Amino acid sequence: MNWENLTSKEFAQAVKETGVCIVAFGVIERHGDHLPLGTDFLNGHKLATLAAQKESAVVFPPFYFGQIYEARCFPGTVTISPRLLIDLIQGVLDEIGRNGFKKIILFNAHGGNAYLLPFLAQCQLWEEKPYQVYYYQGDHNPDRFKKRNSLWESPLHGHACECETSKTLYLHRNLVKMDQIPAGTTEPLGRLNHLPSNFSGLTWYSNYPNHYVGDAQKASYEKGKQLVALEVEALVEFIKAVKADKVLPLLAKDFHERVKKLSL
Repeated sequence: MNWENLTSKEFAQAVKETGVCIVAFGVIERHGDHLPLGTDFLNGHKLATLAAQKESAVVFPPFYFGQIYEARCFPGTVTISPRLLIDLIQGVLDEIGRNGFKKIILFNAHGGNAYLLPFLAQCQLWEEKPYQVYYYQGDHNPDRFKKRNSLWESPLHGHACECETSKTLYLHRNLVKMDQIPAGTTEPLGRLNHLPSNFSGLTWYSNYPNHYVGDAQKASYEKGKQLVALEVEALVEFIKAVKADKVLPLLAKDFHERVKKLSL
């Protein structure tokens, strides 16, 4: 169920019936010259919606604020300051909780959020909340992993690549411009390889200054259809596990009670 499509009465009933809200985190950024700026949040929200149709949950409206500072040099990118970003997301989570949800799933649809969302999950230890946050870290099922790998013709993936383009061809075919994909494979430039143990905010940009990886010419609608099916299947399993979970709420209660005792 999509939050924005429900009436107020339907929403209240959905909270009671599901108890789980999914927030798909995407951003607005360049995806080569062939994919739309909204690729991440468009695909993420659609995947969450498809999963929620199979395992009942409420999907938060499309959310496109995240960590994407490395793309600020490209037209169309939308960023907000780091402190405001954290406050905004925490405020959204609190509003979801205020509306009655006890369990919130963070579903990441953008690689640049890989550090942000775990940090937000850790931040839930700062203050006791009436809800629990579950960060979905992706599918680790070996059988599905093999099936996904068997689809690809190109070895390099990561952004606007064969897999992401295939997924977008299936979910939003009218937004993909296959004729704008450059010929050949875009390899990492390795401009910071002389600092092998270093991570910088410019690490990604040092490798892919045009925000395009691999060879998207090998993408197809059919590959995207199969990939989406696998991703939805995995997310459905996670939603079911979150619904059934009784341990995390008890651990949170125990933890915060111990914190309170220290201040007495």
